[in-house]
Amino acid sequence: MSRTPTRIPHSLIALAIATTLAACSPKNEATQAPADTAAAAPAAEPAAAPQSADVKPFAIGELSAMALRDGALEFPNDNQVFGVGHAPEEVAALLGAAGEPTDKLQLSLQPLLVKSADRVLLFDTGAGGNFGPSAGKLPASLAAAGVDPQSVTDIFISHAHGDHVGGLVNAEGMLAFPNATIHMSEPEWAFLAGLDPEKAKAIGLGEHEKFVAAITPKVAAFPPNAEIVPGVVKAVEIKGHTPGHSGYLIGSGEDTLLYIGDAAHHSVVSVQHPVWPNGFDGDAATAAASRKALIEQNAASGQRIYAVHFPFPGLGRFEKRGDGYAWVAE
Repeated sequence: MSRTPTRIPHSLIALAIATTLAACSPKNEATQAPADTAAAAPAAEPAAAPQSADVKPFAIGELSAMALRDGALEFPNDNQVFGVGHAPEEVAALLGAAGEPTDKLQLSLQPLLVKSADRVLLFDTGAGGNFGPSAGKLPASLAAAGVDPQSVTDIFISHAHGDHVGGLVNAEGMLAFPNATIHMSEPEWAFLAGLDPEKAKAIGLGEHEKFVAAITPKVAAFPPNAEIVPGVVKAVEIKGHTPGHSGYLIGSGEDTLLYIGDAAHHSVVSVQHPVWPNGFDGDAATAAASRKALIEQNAASGQRIYAVHFPFPGLGRFEKRGDGYAWVAE
């Protein structure tokens, strides 16, 4: 990657794991959030974006799209996040065989932007100011791509962790995309809105009350698996990471892309050993089962995948390899 990632303190990782598990208890009931019914600003006409180290344009059938780098995150190989319950040496062996450093695990972070004839769609918004200087680069990537934040009409949130929703607001706490409707599953919106402030900090959300107040007028909560933009975006429930974690199937017919959110974090460990517990999953057992099924089913179908934390630009497919699976980047 072109930027040096920041190491997240071990204490923050431990706190995030504990509080996320607590926050994901059954007491978080789904509620319908108010939707913004005002007409959105007209979308920019689809056009080819300039390619750079931080912008990767591509197509989804007739839709134009681009991967937008927000930054990178780094975690020590101590089995507190990846390979929980396994020895660091086991993880190191996987990393070494893939030609990666064995003492740390690096994650990329890239929201996805898609343009249709009349909409500009953004999938997740990166970290904003929540994770230090190694992330929060989405505004610069949008500028490099020639995209005005005011032209974004719809934002689709996979889940409410700070590295996915932090970019919804700017440094002043104002909406970074003022004309966009914010789509989020009903159980995820209930989870986010009902978080205790301390638990919110633990999952990378700073001033929780102000954040929720800023985005509430723009939130349109949907039932799991809803078709949100007919023929363009359909929600795909992927259980376990958070109470309402959602992927998104983008496109129609055979020309589709599956945005998987945090169903899988690491392109080696998560794919080759999908049932290994992940410390960031609220319900580790359910998330592991979802991850295994996701990889198996989409390897069999050949579904094109967008993985927000895999190496930039996060485009590729899962492929059967012997008794296991591998990530094959485009």
